[in-house]
Amino acid sequence: MRLLVVEDDKDLNRQIAEALTRAGYAVDRAFDGEEGWFLGDTEPYDAVVLDLGLPKKDGVAVLADWRRAGRAMPVLILTARDRWGEKVRGFDAGADDYVTKPFHMEEILARLRALMRRAAGHASSVFSCGPVTLDARAGRVAIDDNVVKLTSHEYRLLSYLMHHQGKVVSRAEIVEHLYDQDFDRDSNTIEVFVGRLRRKLGVDVIQTVRGLGYVLAPPAAKDDRPLASRSDPGA
Repeated sequence: MRLLVVEDDKDLNRQIAEALTRAGYAVDRAFDGEEGWFLGDTEPYDAVVLDLGLPKKDGVAVLADWRRAGRAMPVLILTARDRWGEKVRGFDAGADDYVTKPFHMEEILARLRALMRRAAGHASSVFSCGPVTLDARAGRVAIDDNVVKLTSHEYRLLSYLMHHQGKVVSRAEIVEHLYDQDFDRDSNTIEVFVGRLRRKLGVDVIQTVRGLGYVLAPPAAKDDRPLASRSDPGA
């Protein structure tokens, strides 16, 4: 999943970005409202962390412009503890949640996970597809309760497919949502990661839809009945 952090305090911006990266997300960063607005208006982020007290263009104006332009990604706003009026203006502009400064980084992570689950129509932080389970809170993947070790890129890929289970996801969409701006979008890296992920999972849950992309779905149930039973209309 690809996130954007818009915060003018460079140290705080770095700390948030590092925590999100360690949690398995691809992260882009902006340090003022104009840059943040441009990135959010032109790139397909799965969620945004947005400070309200930004130079050049304040966070409320940035958010309001995104919503007017039809940008619907979840937005978590950051605000000072004693600026309750900012929270109200943020929600009126289209914010989905807020965190007051100072905060614990785990709260940022938990709130973002909840926002992205709701955006994808999921209530739980645990996703399942056949024998495969992914715990977004723990960053854990298992096959029938046996833990599978994945690289950060493989985990991001599986997580995105889990969030969009049953839907065909194109290679271009995967690149846009899983990797930051510096990723080589002309490489065959996606195909390599899909192949590695398939081998590590060892179950047939990632299907290739020729010419369109990939879809995550439970393995097709095998019909083990005898041939005679299958041909019997009453079976």
